[in-house]
Amino acid sequence: MKILSIDTSSSICAVAVLEDENLIKEISLDNGLTHSEKLMPIIQEIFLKTNLHLQDIDLLVCDKGPGSFTGIRIGTSTIMAFADSLGLNSIGVSSLETLAYNVKKDGIICSLIDAKNSNCYCGIFKLENGIYTILQDFYADHIDNILQILDSYNTNITFVGNGAIVNKNAITYKLPNSIFVDNNNISAYNLGLAGLYKFKNNISSNTLPLYLRKSQAERMLENKE
Repeated sequence: MKILSIDTSSSICAVAVLEDENLIKEISLDNGLTHSEKLMPIIQEIFLKTNLHLQDIDLLVCDKGPGSFTGIRIGTSTIMAFADSLGLNSIGVSSLETLAYNVKKDGIICSLIDAKNSNCYCGIFKLENGIYTILQDFYADHIDNILQILDSYNTNITFVGNGAIVNKNAITYKLPNSIFVDNNNISAYNLGLAGLYKFKNNISSNTLPLYLRKSQAERMLENKE
């Protein structure tokens, strides 16, 4: 099964092509939030370098968020357009779940994406025998509240994501035995792996954006009102 996965949830625009669980090619570009200009050229480039076409793809996978509101819309709408035009299978995966795939050691994993002002998007997982299980619904909250919940697990926790980097001092103060990984970026390859697992196990996951909280413009408007 050939898979095309697209991540546009952060400043990095990344595209990967997989053959089942094997990476064929991955291209990523960290050039700010210019995904509307860069995404299609990257997709064209990866098809050129792999000698493949969109018609060769069996499964489309997109990062549905949370992350950049605009970036997420660009990625999800691109996947939807491809799926509709050719009748291809498509699936959406949260950026929090994709980040968890950066961790390969069994145990509890906490994916954190920075949401500014000591707030984070949070996903909590358990990795056992290569299977990543979501332990609770994804949510956004202040880091202190997140750490209070994590403390109840009463075990060492591995943290991943830019929210873990930004809040490392608070994490280690509350949970001194915490583990941190070196790779805190979202990988289009890992996105493809997560999508493939969901598809093979009939785990339904649409490609609609997952925001978890209102956009900055919406919050500013509410404050004015």
